[in-house]
This record gives sequence, C-alpha cells and structure tokens, in this order.
Amino acid sequence: MDIFKRADAFINLKMSHMSTSDRVQASRDAKEIILAINEIYKKSKDGELMDLMKRLTEKKQKIEKRLKGSPTI
Repeated sequence: MDIFKRADAFINLKMSHMSTSDRVQASRDAKEIILAINEIYKKSKDGELMDLMKRLTEKKQKIEKRLKGSPTI
C-alpha cells in the first residue's frame, strides 16, 4: 500500500472502542509511517510532508496517552 494512503487511513482511524492491542498496533504503525515519510522529507524538504508528519504525530500521541492511562497519586 502506498505510504500516503496508509497515512490518510491512519489519520481517519476511529479511536473509539479500540482494544489495548489495537492501540499498540496503531502506535507502531504510526511510527513506521512517520519514519517512512521522514526519509522522503529528507530528500525533498516539502512542507506538506512536514505537516502530514505533524498530524500523524498528534494522533499517535493521543493513542499513546490513552495507553499509559491517567497517573495515580
């Protein structure tokens, strides 16, 4: 699958009713997609690629925040 199609699919992924293993897999997929886009960005320096990586990173951080849970005192 094309990396940009995977990125769009990840951005449009619904986060509700995800199991923990789904969240872990989604986080790993996001990291893989971001690193692949970063390799393309290094060569082209296209600003749109940077914006795409930022959106992917925001979604990835939301998923990881949910994985870690709320801090207990």
